[in-house]
Amino acid sequence: MTTYIGVSTKAYLGWRQSLDWIDRVRDQLVARPLGDDVRLFVIPSYPVIPAAIERLGPLGVLVGAQNVSTAAGALTGEVSAELLGELGVDLVEVGHAERRSLFDETDEIVRQKTAAISGAGMTPLLCIGESTLGEPDAAAATCLDQVIAATGGDASLAARLVLAYEPVWAIGAAQPAPPAYIAAVVVALRHSLEGRFGAPSVPVVYGGSAGPGLLSRLPEVDGLFLGRFAHDPANLALVLEEARSR
Repeated sequence: MTTYIGVSTKAYLGWRQSLDWIDRVRDQLVARPLGDDVRLFVIPSYPVIPAAIERLGPLGVLVGAQNVSTAAGALTGEVSAELLGELGVDLVEVGHAERRSLFDETDEIVRQKTAAISGAGMTPLLCIGESTLGEPDAAAATCLDQVIAATGGDASLAARLVLAYEPVWAIGAAQPAPPAYIAAVVVALRHSLEGRFGAPSVPVVYGGSAGPGLLSRLPEVDGLFLGRFAHDPANLALVLEEARSR
């Protein structure tokens, strides 16, 4: 079983802060390599991606992008999937709740971006999750609908995803969603994915105020997607140690 640990710096860190963060993460990994069963992915701001690839790539770290354009061409201010793929980006975040709420990204835009990411040879890191706390089966059904919308129902595309289950109501909260609730949603989602796509092996990581001590309580997930907590590399090291001990 491969455990995925991911970090997005969002727009919190400046240029110098970002480089310092990358170097401190690198120091952690030099002192304590990841091993064969743990995959770390980092998703910095666009300008920092080349430095992250250069400094962390040789240590086995996957480097991602936080966003992508739906296409190339006359789209001022956008960054195409082709450019990111040529740069050496491994995966691209798509469908995040913030992109949906702040930038009005619809299911159709998410579908176009997912196709563009995959078409450029990268892995779509598809963010899914329900808006409000309810029953796990209802949350899993919402997540399945989001996967179907993002892939257009294409089983071959669905098999190339990494899913980040992030309940919208838990993003930025004081505590993550209850472990029993996360587990129930993920188990139901895997069952639904298998029934719909025949793809039970799609990795599912949990995000939403995740931190130390959570991974050991969630054998049902394939890892964690961390936010501000991991902007301190020492905190990231704690979670990576939990992942290694899995």
